[in-house]
Amino acid sequence: MSTTKTVDARGLSCPQPAMLARQALDQLDGGTVEVLVDSETAMDSVVRLAEVNGWRATVERRTDGNFRLVLTR
Repeated sequence: MSTTKTVDARGLSCPQPAMLARQALDQLDGGTVEVLVDSETAMDSVVRLAEVNGWRATVERRTDGNFRLVLTR
């Protein structure tokens, strides 16, 4: 069974979204972490954090201007 964790970091300013994503990644050895953010800066920070730590990141830009990041390992 695959583990999925969701982090809603919308409305938070940097570095809070990356810090919350880091906590979620540290809790899992593998699986999926979904991170919701509302700025390109937060999106870039979380993607960079994930990739440096061996996670693959895919980005979905939503019609409401938010981003859904799916981090997998």
